[in-house]
Amino acid sequence: MSFGFALPILSVLPTSEARAALPDALRRFRSEGALAQPVVFGGHRRAEGVVIPFELYAELLPVIEDLEIAHQVRERVAAGQSGSLSDIAAGLGLDPDSYR
Repeated sequence: MSFGFALPILSVLPTSEARAALPDALRRFRSEGALAQPVVFGGHRRAEGVVIPFELYAELLPVIEDLEIAHQVRERVAAGQSGSLSDIAAGLGLDPDSYR
C-alpha cells in the first residue's frame, strides 16, 4: 500500500524487546497522548506490527473505516461484482432522477 507521503523512519524492535518496551510506551502514551512515538516491531528488523496510543487510534478510526471500504470496493470491482449507480438503484426499485 502506498501512502503518498514518506513514512518516518522508526527503529523496528524484535518482539521480545517490544514486549519489554511496552511499560515505557504506556507512560509516553499517557503523557504525550496521540503525539507519542509508536512502538514498531517485527522479525528480522522488518516492520510487521505497531502499537499506537489509543487516542491516536480513535482519531484514525474514520480513516481506517474508509480504507476498509475502499479495499472491499476494489475487491468487488476486480471480481466483476460492480454495476452502475442506475443499475443498482433500479435493482432496489429506486429512481435516481427523483432525488435531484
